[in-house]
Amino acid sequence: MKTFGLGLIGCGVVGGGVVRHLERNLDLITERCGARTEIRRVAVRDISKVRGVPSDRLTTKWLEVVHDPQVDIVIELMGGTTIALEVAKAAVQAGKPLITANKALLAESGEELFHLAQTKGVPIYFEASVAGGIPIVRALREGLCANHILSLHGIINGTCNYILTRMSEEGLGFEEVLKEAKDLGYAEADESLDVDGIDAAHKAAILASLAYGFWIRVDQVFVEGIRKIEAIDVQMARRLNYVIKLLATIKSNPGGAVEVRVHPTLVPKQHVLASVNGVFNAVAVEGDVVGQTLFYGRGAGPDATASAVLSDVAEAVLHKQTNGGGRGFVSHNLYGKLITIDEVCTRYYVRLTVKNEPGVLAKVAAIFGFHGIGISSVFQPEDHDGDAVPLVMLLDFAKEASLQKANAEIEALSVVTEPNQVIRVEDFS
Repeated sequence: MKTFGLGLIGCGVVGGGVVRHLERNLDLITERCGARTEIRRVAVRDISKVRGVPSDRLTTKWLEVVHDPQVDIVIELMGGTTIALEVAKAAVQAGKPLITANKALLAESGEELFHLAQTKGVPIYFEASVAGGIPIVRALREGLCANHILSLHGIINGTCNYILTRMSEEGLGFEEVLKEAKDLGYAEADESLDVDGIDAAHKAAILASLAYGFWIRVDQVFVEGIRKIEAIDVQMARRLNYVIKLLATIKSNPGGAVEVRVHPTLVPKQHVLASVNGVFNAVAVEGDVVGQTLFYGRGAGPDATASAVLSDVAEAVLHKQTNGGGRGFVSHNLYGKLITIDEVCTRYYVRLTVKNEPGVLAKVAAIFGFHGIGISSVFQPEDHDGDAVPLVMLLDFAKEASLQKANAEIEALSVVTEPNQVIRVEDFS
């Protein structure tokens, strides 16, 4: 039975998981692939920290891994977007299939990398780049290839989902839960990539590009994080029969235009995504043929991510055995226009803090009415006293541009004492 050599570049938490699980399930992987795999070279910054790999296979120079004649498949697990891009290009130039879990690299340089891969006829595999162990990349690329993708809605950042879940279950504030998430290791010391929505935006750009066949840059994705979500918003959402999630929303319209956005969203309690809690991820995909599907599981961690990386190893081995063509991102011309956030039409939750005096609602409603925005419900909690009180509204469908104009005018009213809280609502209609 033929043996294929693997070269790892980066062997931290995820890389260590790949080494551990490849050894543990080697017989199973071998039977399913029809070939053996072996880690023959590993590049790391500090050789002394690596466990489970013979010292004679370790190096601090990644080029030695890429150009080692005994390495048939390159696995990039170092992270970042600078040296990692050099690694990826070098592997493809060398004609070696590339496996990466690097969502930031693909979101920022994917178009360039996949063009190079197509030119060289070399596959790039990236199942681990989105939603950890959930096989969503392969599902979009292969399992749902006969479908026009009507929509994807994803909870694809475990840190934010954990924070919002704890805020909902315990009534805690954002800062308190963020500290808890850091203590438990769910959030990094610098939490900005997660809580500001950047990590989810990288993943959303990759999913949207796969679903619609044209490369969507991460700077084209509308992004809003969860820092501004307050305990009162979580409580008000619950009273209105919603929960708040950081949701990636990806949709196409009948004209072939696509919207891609990541932001806090009110999700109806009865929808399946509302019950996705803690650090778990889920992606709901609707196709015109298959209808509604749901992909659910752990979105991060060494085990879940290693599972996805090793599934790519199996596919790369199959490619090497059959001399198959390059796989990765396949473009087509059925879609091509990206909708800006100003053009997006959705419903809204708006929480105002207003003076406790007569006539306030009439002034606010008049402004919304002037901009053609209907109010579907109004709620004012009775357990608030004092000079300023909350006023919560659910609005009918409106364009984002109109909503923002109306919101600016309302915030300028003398009866409004604080900036308004605006959260978009998704009814999955």
